[in-house]
Amino acid sequence: MLLLKPLCLRTSAEPWPENATLYQQLKGEQILLSDNAASLAVQAFLQMCNLPIKVVCRANAEYMSPSGKVPFIHVGNQVVSELGPIVQFVKAKGHSLSDGLDEVQKAEMKAYMELVNNMLLTAELYLQWCDEATVGEITHARYGSPYPWPLNHILAYQKQWEVRRKMKAIGWGKKTLDQVLEDVDQCCQALSQRLGTQPYFFNKQPTELDALVFGHLYTILTTQLTSDELSEKVKNYSNLLAFCRRIEQHYFEDRGKGSSSIRLS
Repeated sequence: MLLLKPLCLRTSAEPWPENATLYQQLKGEQILLSDNAASLAVQAFLQMCNLPIKVVCRANAEYMSPSGKVPFIHVGNQVVSELGPIVQFVKAKGHSLSDGLDEVQKAEMKAYMELVNNMLLTAELYLQWCDEATVGEITHARYGSPYPWPLNHILAYQKQWEVRRKMKAIGWGKKTLDQVLEDVDQCCQALSQRLGTQPYFFNKQPTELDALVFGHLYTILTTQLTSDELSEKVKNYSNLLAFCRRIEQHYFEDRGKGSSSIRLS
């Protein structure tokens, strides 16, 4: 069994190791939209920092994580989960994508990252665990797929109860799917307006905001759900599609990662 040491407040100034590893759930049959988006955002961030990472898929990745959330990275003798803490950990190692921004730009970047987490991530969780069609046709089967009966059903219903309780706490419990899709559209509109004709959100160089947005939008565009309603909201914004394609080509295809392509039409 892999023994991992959670991140402490102090990080060493050691160089980035070649065997750094990112853990997520099983790609083909288990991982859900929101976790796939989070994992891709971290992979994109590390690619933008030019830091090598090996992706390892484990059925119990969620339970291996110190925060109970994926992805997490194992670097040296430390383990760090989720994009925000990973950004800080990498910065302590001497790598930052946002050092060139002034304080106003950094505050704006953080505000847009909050928007993505509050809208896109929450919408993904709602769709996975609150939309009955998606729950019945996709979520329960995928989430419980590595486990035997009845554990597969127990874990899926336990997770569903947990997410639905969170949705009620933040005021999303009584929302309809149409209302959630409208929130997604408003978020995409705000992102599209901020991006404009620039290659990245802060002109010519990507930041962690670009990695986060790419992770969510690309995953929405390339994940098969019970309908295309969610991806169609993103497809309404041509500059967001071009943005996703740009990052895919530059940071994944050009480096031999071989991810699937996005149709911009």
